[in-house]
Amino acid sequence: MSKIDLHMHSCFSDDGELTPEEIIDRAIKNNVEIISISDHNSVRAVDRALSYSKNKNIIVIPGIEIDCTFNNRNLHLLGYNIDYKSKDFYNIEEDILSQEKKASKEKVRLIKEYTNLNIFEDEVIKRSSNGVVTGELIAEILLEDSENRKSLILKPYLEGGNRSDMPYVNFYWDYFAQGKPAYVPIKFISLKEAIRLIHKNGGKAVIAHPGNNLKDKLDLIDNLIEEGIEGIEVFSSYHTKEQIEYFYTKAIKNNMIITCGSDFHGKTKPNIEIGRFKFDPRNISIDKILK
Repeated sequence: MSKIDLHMHSCFSDDGELTPEEIIDRAIKNNVEIISISDHNSVRAVDRALSYSKNKNIIVIPGIEIDCTFNNRNLHLLGYNIDYKSKDFYNIEEDILSQEKKASKEKVRLIKEYTNLNIFEDEVIKRSSNGVVTGELIAEILLEDSENRKSLILKPYLEGGNRSDMPYVNFYWDYFAQGKPAYVPIKFISLKEAIRLIHKNGGKAVIAHPGNNLKDKLDLIDNLIEEGIEGIEVFSSYHTKEQIEYFYTKAIKNNMIITCGSDFHGKTKPNIEIGRFKFDPRNISIDKILK
């Protein structure tokens, strides 16, 4: 257990579940003392979280997780202690939301074409958040259908299957992530631009779960450091012991901010809980974030 968790998502992320208030209550129940709700391209949870946390035994750091790209690779950049009232962040959310809405029907078409499973566009759109269809929502709807559950395609995601620990997000990673059959490209800003935006608004730029995004090219972290990131989310639910040591060493060598985060979402990632991830309190840089 960690008393610090700087990466979690509320219902203001298209794949999140809980309200900001529910997030705070859950964190307190888990004995977490410092948090940051870092929603996808959105700061709308921050004001509510700060207001609700007053007079409670918890510190809330304003945050965001911005989708961005570097050398055609999609990345997630965390921004901490930002001016969350800046129009810049609302403009990003509006742009991404517009693109995601346009991409939603294509996601349904592609997965139906690739798998031949029963899924209806109208139902998916109706159940979506703000008209944005996610791979996780599609997985949830597919797995609810008794006929679909007979398909060998979905067998790994059913109880006892090798992808059943987190079926919804695993289905997303297998079919909708970058390079997968039902992936629909979204035009994200560059890593350089995302860093500039965070700095412009007084924040610190920290690369999120690099082991999950860089995969077999972990040495790309050196290029990201050259681009101007100030910190690395070293301790993550997704990182192996070896990855933790690798990124910890990189961060120390380059005098960087070291952070930790669960990436809690709720039902889409049921095995991930606030404050529960591989953690070692070495040099966690709260003071550097708050400067």
